[in-house]
Amino acid sequence: MATTDPLAPLQWLNASESQADPLGEIFSVGFFRNLDPSEVVRRFSKGDDSGQESDFEELNDRMVEFLGKTGGVHGGGHVGVFRAGAWSVAIEPVGWWMTDRKTLAELSRDCEVLAITIHGYAEHSLEYAIDGTIVTGHRLEYPHIRWGCDPDRLNDYMRELGMELDMTDDDYVYDADEDESDSDAWDISYSAVVPRAFALAAKVTGVSFTADMLDQPMLIGPIAYRMSYRSG
Repeated sequence: MATTDPLAPLQWLNASESQADPLGEIFSVGFFRNLDPSEVVRRFSKGDDSGQESDFEELNDRMVEFLGKTGGVHGGGHVGVFRAGAWSVAIEPVGWWMTDRKTLAELSRDCEVLAITIHGYAEHSLEYAIDGTIVTGHRLEYPHIRWGCDPDRLNDYMRELGMELDMTDDDYVYDADEDESDSDAWDISYSAVVPRAFALAAKVTGVSFTADMLDQPMLIGPIAYRMSYRSG
């Protein structure tokens, strides 16, 4: 009997698999349960904006303009949101605010949010929050290291997707003299972390984040969150 690979429709999100990934090497995607897109935009803008209907191309244009003004220290400065069933899906190009824990606590007030940040120059991460509390989270490369008030909440789904939850840090140490086949297996496992995270999101939300979702209209608005710096 033929089986369906749950990761197949999500490989477009893996930069190592597709350099043509339209989201690039840094982006965040969040799933907001029972919130309209306009309310999601309002939360990102801290109540100042309800969004303007446009498309993914316009979202990218605004992001590029914002980066030109700020140098990228605050991320891409904009979010695009559309409805998918009971959830609103938010896209944050060149951004990471969705998985900033203080920010996520505010964004998830009176609702449920699962957010994923992909960062080609740092670490990929997933955070799951309900009503201002981080329930569980992990770095995508290290699913055995989890945090939150109920870190094992998604374990059954994670095991279904082949995530190794019982490994130790020693299991991740690379040995240059190891057998080549073992190294290949590790590389294959590592390359799957991004699509596997979005497959996990699909199990939780029922929303599979496929590439054609970028073709639909979305509400676009500014992100009011900014990095803060202390002198001295």
